[in-house]
Amino acid sequence: MSIFKRIADIFKANVNDVLDKAEDPEKMLKQMVIEMEQSVNKATLAVAQAIANEKSLERKLEKARKDKEEWEHKAMVALQNNREDLAKAALEKKAIAERNINDLVPILEQARQTSNKLRQQLDQLKSKLDEARTRQSTLIARSQAAKAQKQIAQSFSGVGTDAFSKFDKFEGKIEKLEAEASAFEQLAGENTSLDEEFKKLTSSKDVEDELLALKAKMGMLPPNQENQ
Repeated sequence: MSIFKRIADIFKANVNDVLDKAEDPEKMLKQMVIEMEQSVNKATLAVAQAIANEKSLERKLEKARKDKEEWEHKAMVALQNNREDLAKAALEKKAIAERNINDLVPILEQARQTSNKLRQQLDQLKSKLDEARTRQSTLIARSQAAKAQKQIAQSFSGVGTDAFSKFDKFEGKIEKLEAEASAFEQLAGENTSLDEEFKKLTSSKDVEDELLALKAKMGMLPPNQENQ
């Protein structure tokens, strides 16, 4: 019965507790199913042995009954032939066969009850094993989904987000550099405009002075401007 108790203990195990404590829940679930299969195989062997014992007892009982009938028939034949000595010996053999029958009947009945009970338990265990195999795939799928959900939750909670934070920081640096470059371009553009305005003023004055000088040389200036 220890085989059945072992299997019952396996099926009564708290699956959630196993999943919490196991480093690899999927591996643990597969190992549990393997243990169940091994236990069911051992139970099947025990049932087979019980059935074999029942059949052996049935054969012994059947032989004892035949022996009883045969010795009784031999005793009758001996009496018919006036051989009371042989008849007595045959009846003694018959008595032995009757004692065997009386001993075997309750033993066989107990063996039948035991084998029937073991058959029922084995059928239940096989049914539970089938159920465990079906649930195994479901629990593995749940485990995988829980792992994925945990990873996503960790990402949102700040665990394992170094890459995202570095990416955002790097993007911020690029935006800062772009802004600085734009500012420098704007400043450079303003300086260029001022320089050009001053160059225009300087260039215009030089041209006017040269024009006046040329007019003076040619005597085209009014008298009041020649003395300037």
